[in-house]
Amino acid sequence: MEGHQDKPKFVFEPLGPNHDRAAFSCGSPKLDTYLLTQAGQDRKKNLSVAFILTPDSKTIAGYFTLSQYSVKLDDIPEEIARELTRHNEIPATLIGRLARSESFRGMGLGEMLLMDALHRCLINSRQVASWAVIVDAKDDAAIAFYRQYGFIEVPKMPNRWFLPMATLVRMFA
Repeated sequence: MEGHQDKPKFVFEPLGPNHDRAAFSCGSPKLDTYLLTQAGQDRKKNLSVAFILTPDSKTIAGYFTLSQYSVKLDDIPEEIARELTRHNEIPATLIGRLARSESFRGMGLGEMLLMDALHRCLINSRQVASWAVIVDAKDDAAIAFYRQYGFIEVPKMPNRWFLPMATLVRMFA
């Protein structure tokens, strides 16, 4: 086709030394700095794992981090909490950070990153129990992004949202 350019083929990889972290810029200095200076250390300390979306095993088009987490039962909406348990805390998985490079804006990579993260959360929940996925939305745009996938606000914690694992089961059925 004339004028047709193939879209790059993206793959997910765990963050490694071959990835060009210094070139990554998503428009949020906190997210850029985390990837550059802290993500590798968090992995070494088993605090979180960063997954990279890349077209060439060097360029970082986006990334997300996953870690285990727990949610206080009192923080969950009462109508949901009363059906769960009498324990004070319940297991969850945290998508601690999710960012797409400004160089790849408009390609749908935010959704690709989120779907891969959610799928990994679901698969892992079959090995290590997790009732929900937790995210922290940094601004109104992030809130709108997560809301469109069914995330529910944690009433007592501003900008914290959750998606029950049962929703993921249906989403990936």
